[in-house]
Amino acid sequence: MTSLKTKKANPSRGKAGTTTDDFLDGRLSIVQLRAGHRVGGDAVFLAAAVPAKAGERVLEAGTGVGVAGLCLLTRVSKLNVTAVEIDAELCVLADSNAARNGFTEQFKVIEADVTAQAKVLSAAGLIREGYDHVIANPPFYADGDVRAAPDAARAVAHVMEPDGLGDWVRFLTSMAAPKGRLTLIHRAECLGEILDLLQGRFGDVAIFPLFPKTGDPAARVIVQGRKGSRASSRLLAGLVLHGPDGAHSADSEAVLRGGKALHLG
Repeated sequence: MTSLKTKKANPSRGKAGTTTDDFLDGRLSIVQLRAGHRVGGDAVFLAAAVPAKAGERVLEAGTGVGVAGLCLLTRVSKLNVTAVEIDAELCVLADSNAARNGFTEQFKVIEADVTAQAKVLSAAGLIREGYDHVIANPPFYADGDVRAAPDAARAVAHVMEPDGLGDWVRFLTSMAAPKGRLTLIHRAECLGEILDLLQGRFGDVAIFPLFPKTGDPAARVIVQGRKGSRASSRLLAGLVLHGPDGAHSADSEAVLRGGKALHLG
């Protein structure tokens, strides 16, 4: 689901260097590591689904190099985005990406582990129940389900510790303001686990599938809910990512290049 253009390599950081990549048809310029986890379309779709409004506060867990939060700011500039990341090198890149795209004042990076104790998170600058929106693109695989990547940073980005998804949901719940919105993207086969974890925490849950092609099973789901709500869940029509020829569909291009919002309400 990648839709980006690599412009040039920058060998100044890390053994493998970095690349500078365009997102949203060039409106966003992102520096990321050449080796390790590479950001693709999932972060863009996540940002597109967040119904944030000017003046609201957004917390992104596991920001990586900052793509989702910065995509969101490109669409709704008058937000305050707090981006949490455990990897120190990625924190530096996320902070510099905010600066290179003109979002220094609106984008704050905090180096922290979302599974840390509440007092540790508070000391790092995170505000319990302080955010109108909490968003995440968590590691997709449970430890032992897949062979871990040899690159340590990539392994952390892709593989959860046992009960890791539960830890992430508990963190997001604690950070969401009363009636705040959670939005996350994950593998479709994890939907049952996600809904179980949201039960009693978030209601009015919208499920938005992303289908690789017409007739294919969903590969990803975007899940959104409101904290404390008791409203029932809704399964939405979703979006088909590619046409028969493998090219992105018009609806997919509208999000990936055009920056169009996805409305789950």
